[in-house]
Amino acid sequence: MTTLYLGNKNYSSWSIRTLLVARASGLDIEEHVLPLGPEETYEILLRETDQHRVPVLVTGSLVIHDSLAIVEWLAEKAGPGKVWPVDEIKRAKARSLCAEMHASFIDLRSDMGVDIRSSHPTPTMTGGLKWDINRVLEIWTNARAEYKTDGPYLFGEWSAADAFFMPVATRFRTYGIKLEGAHETYAQAVLSHPLSAQLIEEAKAEPWTVDLSKFRPKSAD
Repeated sequence: MTTLYLGNKNYSSWSIRTLLVARASGLDIEEHVLPLGPEETYEILLRETDQHRVPVLVTGSLVIHDSLAIVEWLAEKAGPGKVWPVDEIKRAKARSLCAEMHASFIDLRSDMGVDIRSSHPTPTMTGGLKWDINRVLEIWTNARAEYKTDGPYLFGEWSAADAFFMPVATRFRTYGIKLEGAHETYAQAVLSHPLSAQLIEEAKAEPWTVDLSKFRPKSAD
């Protein structure tokens, strides 16, 4: 049995990314959501996975932590085209963008925490936050300009790259960041993808509430 341990779908961006890819893979994976915050959550996670942060994937005796490592395992098991683009150049670019999301955008994460079902005031545009937002929009602009004839997503067809930027699109909605033109078109496309739409509805239905001003989720990259 393979189990994916996740944080709240409403708040945990790295859980969201990994879950979208897991579902896209078509593999038989049990999902175990652990609400972020309660001490019991971390006791369960440590007991079941020997890890302190979500997401974690457990299959047999193998424990995989870190979202990128999990995504690569899913890609290997699912086969070509399920996670990464089939085209070699697109695949390399998609991996590059996921790695950048994984390692960067600290101000965006800190100042605009994911909260899918809520609306929050637009934060003050500090230098770091403004740079992060502009960089996201630059990525979207470049990818869509190059691959717009191949489909509505970053590299035409949906891939892990879209899963990694989907939570950013929810942040823009939550915090009232106005998008225009190709940026708005892409945000609409990635949020209306069936996997995203399903996850958004599940997030809205979750019973747990986290005060983002006081709590930084213990989720892992």
